[in-house]
Amino acid sequence: MSEASYPKDLLYHQEHDWVRLDPAGEWATFGITWYAQDPLGEVVFYDAPEVGSLLTKDESYAEIESVKAVSDVFAPMSGEVIEVNSAIADDPGVINDDPYGDGWLVKVRLSSVEEKEQLMDSAAYQALLGQ
Repeated sequence: MSEASYPKDLLYHQEHDWVRLDPAGEWATFGITWYAQDPLGEVVFYDAPEVGSLLTKDESYAEIESVKAVSDVFAPMSGEVIEVNSAIADDPGVINDDPYGDGWLVKVRLSSVEEKEQLMDSAAYQALLGQ
């Protein structure tokens, strides 16, 4: 399992998801935070959305199953799924090992870039967590 961290180059959603915006702001990579994966324990399955699926901010778009529970994953921003991390299907534990790198979940063509204004930076997210 990875060490607790909250990279400063990401934006964070209150449901413990992160966003890495591409430089032009047209698409983004989504994943779950260290805080989200840690209490789940070992992740054993990721029920990914289909490429082409439309995601709506604050709504569930996937499920992650661990040895302890099944958890919904919420969209931090709205858009169309353009890529799913297929490596996770073979090794879902990478979500635990590298939640901000190889453990990313989907890439999304954003439909409303302005939604980023409703997300938190690393310091605000850590404050939400009481850290």
